[in-house]
Amino acid sequence: MSEGPSIKTTTVGSFSQIDWMYTLPSEQTVQDATRVVIGLQRDAGIDLPTDGELYRYDISHPDTNGMIEYFISRIGGIDTRIGVSDAKAFSQKQEMSFRRKPAGVVREALTEGSLDLLEACSRSAQVAGGPMKFTLTSPYMLARTLLDNHYESLDELTLAIAHVMAEQVSELPCGCVQVDEANVPGSPENAPLAAEAINRILDQVQVEKAVHFCFGNYGGQTIQAGKWKPLLDFLNSLHADHLVMEFAHRPDDDLEVLKDIDTRIKLGIGVIDIKVNHVESPEEVASRIEKAVSKAGPDRVAWVHPDCGFWMLKRSVAERKIESLVKGRDLFLGIS
Repeated sequence: MSEGPSIKTTTVGSFSQIDWMYTLPSEQTVQDATRVVIGLQRDAGIDLPTDGELYRYDISHPDTNGMIEYFISRIGGIDTRIGVSDAKAFSQKQEMSFRRKPAGVVREALTEGSLDLLEACSRSAQVAGGPMKFTLTSPYMLARTLLDNHYESLDELTLAIAHVMAEQVSELPCGCVQVDEANVPGSPENAPLAAEAINRILDQVQVEKAVHFCFGNYGGQTIQAGKWKPLLDFLNSLHADHLVMEFAHRPDDDLEVLKDIDTRIKLGIGVIDIKVNHVESPEEVASRIEKAVSKAGPDRVAWVHPDCGFWMLKRSVAERKIESLVKGRDLFLGIS
């Protein structure tokens, strides 16, 4: 990914719902919609598009766009039939007040089950027309949504999920693999565990390695309190080529952490706020890039992107935000 502008544009993962995809749901329809989503990103000038994660969308779980349930429902050893006693036991953990029920119940040792990341990535790659990014939900984030009746240890459960996923990432046909983590920013005490699990996956990836962080995007809402500074050791411990970080919806003083991130890791800066309908002007985007570069130092910022996925925004809004992202990057770099 070294060719092209010194600061590249990418999207984070999910895209707005393509309405006609749900009128006649089929594998072909999903692939056609994926072709549209990748194509409109390329048409706008995005350097590294994502597939929009359309294949994951679960109408029964629209608040997280299937980023939890897609994996949980396929990993062996997890029961997604949730009983009253399961829901009660999960609620007593008081770790995820925004979920009434667990995503699943771990009843036996985890296996790959029907999870097939190679098939999912290959399906998107067939219509990508060039390099694309493929995204995974982090093991720690998945583990936090589960009721564990087998391992009875968050550490063991998290690393078991990491093992299942790491076994499937070495041959993914994409330009970048990105692990998404939106839980640890609000639980920095578990950062070492989250990092170990993420690194087990990254160590098997053969292409560009990225990790995305945000402070939650549950139905378009921030759900994690906290700041970037307490996560500095965690960020520096990751075996990533670049980070994908939420900053557009964050206070400006959060940018202070950038100068202390290990120089071996390139920085990705969120300059598009996905939690509002306001479409940023290219000037706003360029200004946000300038602020980040001034804090990070020269040659540190390698990527600019939205804070998170677009799934809760209308397609017309998402498309205009993508256009502004590219135009703002070009304005900052002086590309005409």
